[in-house]
Amino acid sequence: MRRTYLAALLALFHTAAGSFGGSPTFAGNGAFTGNAAGGFPEARETLPHESAAAETLRFTPATAPEIRFVGRAARSDDGALSFDWSGSYFSFRFEGTRCAMRAADSKRNYYNVFVDGKPHGKVTAEGPAKTIVLAEGLPHGVHTVLVQKRTEGEQGRTTLFAVGSDGPLLDAPQAPGRHIEFIGDSHTCGYGTEGKFPKEPFTPETENCDLAWGCIIARYFDADYTLIAHSGQGIVRNWGDEKEVSDCTMRERVARTFDMEETPLWDFAQYRPDIVVIKLGSNDFSEGVAPSEEAFNASYAQALRQIRAAYGDVPVLCVAPAENTTVYGYLQTFLREQQDSALHCTVMTPGITDWGNDMGANFHPNHRGHRKLASAIIPYIATITGWEMPEKVVY
Repeated sequence: MRRTYLAALLALFHTAAGSFGGSPTFAGNGAFTGNAAGGFPEARETLPHESAAAETLRFTPATAPEIRFVGRAARSDDGALSFDWSGSYFSFRFEGTRCAMRAADSKRNYYNVFVDGKPHGKVTAEGPAKTIVLAEGLPHGVHTVLVQKRTEGEQGRTTLFAVGSDGPLLDAPQAPGRHIEFIGDSHTCGYGTEGKFPKEPFTPETENCDLAWGCIIARYFDADYTLIAHSGQGIVRNWGDEKEVSDCTMRERVARTFDMEETPLWDFAQYRPDIVVIKLGSNDFSEGVAPSEEAFNASYAQALRQIRAAYGDVPVLCVAPAENTTVYGYLQTFLREQQDSALHCTVMTPGITDWGNDMGANFHPNHRGHRKLASAIIPYIATITGWEMPEKVVY
């Protein structure tokens, strides 16, 4: 019976090529175990390919409890998970030597693959559904695999149909018990982190959220994370917009299931983080008109109201970017106006990074620069949450 079921399941995934199937329903969370919707400088790239050996893999549907998904996603009627936010990730445990995922992508996205807690390689999801090998030739035994979307929503939406392995899937990895939600822009997305020099043009291949400040902080605290971030976005005004108040900024995107789609709205009941960290303001003051304090704080207040409606009195830490001291002044006024005891503010002091060795592509921080940014915020999160600061390297 099991062999017949698996054969039927494999046939379903092979005929699902390119299909995102069905009407989406909400799925995903920060401790998601189914029933819904370091660094990599030396990482080996494994190109997506169909493997003849895939026929010998045992495929398990993406929404099975053995697969732990963290992030915002929607589940199609056929049980597939669709998602586009940067940093979305899933993990699983299996006994064997080889594993793969069955996935499709509306454009092209890059994924980091970690095996047993160590960087293993990079894979690509692109176009119609295919079997993408995540790891092979591993020593026979029990392995834990984590697959992380390193590129942001503009690069496309991935649909995950199933995970395959040459041995049985085991119980899903345990949740760490902590969850940080980061709301931000290109710095949170890891835009250009793998670039080699500041004047190098950005390409999606150089984007790696895992090397950016948010993921570094989550790793330090051994916490789950969600990245609600989009390059070029502000809280009131986006990069280069001629208007003081842009039509759509992170104040609207924060309510979405998908970064690139207005609907469906996200079901905030799916998870509740321990703290929300917002780092916005750089793009608001890009070339052209600068937003007034009134307009800036009004947009911030709109975003805060959504967070409060969704998460209650969860602590919110507002971080002013280093390159614009005006934002910090605005935020100090904002805190006084809000009279919210769970609302906090800090600033990444100007000069915390340099414009040479700390920069990747297009004058955005590389891993070296992001480690400095993360180190500036870690003590505030520890104080606000009461978490201890372990004596460990920030990486």
